[in-house]
Amino acid sequence: MLRRLVASVAAIVLVVEAAVLVFVHIVLGATTHNQAMSIAGMDPDVMSTATYALGAGIGIFLLSTAVFLAVTAVRDRPPGRFARVLFVVTAVTHIVLGALAAALVGWGAFAATMLIFCLLVLTLTLYAKVSGEMQITSTSP
Repeated sequence: MLRRLVASVAAIVLVVEAAVLVFVHIVLGATTHNQAMSIAGMDPDVMSTATYALGAGIGIFLLSTAVFLAVTAVRDRPPGRFARVLFVVTAVTHIVLGALAAALVGWGAFAATMLIFCLLVLTLTLYAKVSGEMQITSTSP
């Protein structure tokens, strides 16, 4: 029961995070394009296009993780190898985002990224495969 709830909440939170990050990248890309900003002589069109592409990439990455989390919650079985690797990569990404958020945005954003990190790690530990399970059998005299 608990592991389904944690995986479901993690999936929902990742969908919300994906939407927020895509929106932020759209705003940043539009701002760069509209003001024709240039850093060290770089083409503003390339910079805005790259911002849009990065927003789409992070959105797809987070949504794919959310889909695997939702599938894990619905099936209530440990995720496969690819899904576990994806969850670990997403967790490490949130560690890096948390460090950047603490430095650039503030402690509230850090707390939000660490909450998502904790949900991912908790999902991984609750659905951990136990190797060499012992079967306890009772014998009646």
